[in-house]
Amino acid sequence: MASFNRVILIGNLTRDPELRYIQTGMAVTDIGLAVNERRKTPSGEWVDDVNFIDITLWGRTAEVVCEYCTKGKPLFVEGRLKYDTWETDGQKRSKLKVIGERVQLIGSKEGGGGGSYEGDSYNRSSSAPRQQHQQPQQSGGYEAYDQAPPPEDDVPF
Repeated sequence: MASFNRVILIGNLTRDPELRYIQTGMAVTDIGLAVNERRKTPSGEWVDDVNFIDITLWGRTAEVVCEYCTKGKPLFVEGRLKYDTWETDGQKRSKLKVIGERVQLIGSKEGGGGGSYEGDSYNRSSSAPRQQHQQPQQSGGYEAYDQAPPPEDDVPF
């Protein structure tokens, strides 16, 4: 029987991430993501249901999120579900959480696009709005439009 375990979430950080290192030197952080679901009640009113999801990030992904993200920052996370069980004071406990494998920062200081981080590769997108390709108005001929590369920002991805 085939199985598939994939989660895609977009939400806002519920707290500032805190970076720590395990004995092997691997970076790890646990973040909380608030994901809103907007629905209409039978009376016709719109309400927001908020789901709070715990996510664990490892390695360079954890370091990048801790360096560039703060509470309230919108974030795209792709990963997989993991069911943890443990015992505390004789009571069995369990929790379903997400292991984040790919993270994309949404927005920036300027309010534009972000970047994504997955493993050891960076994907870059500009914080400047994309230029729309426009047809020039005819005035006897077509004028050339400048297609300058987007400006570089200080985020390394």
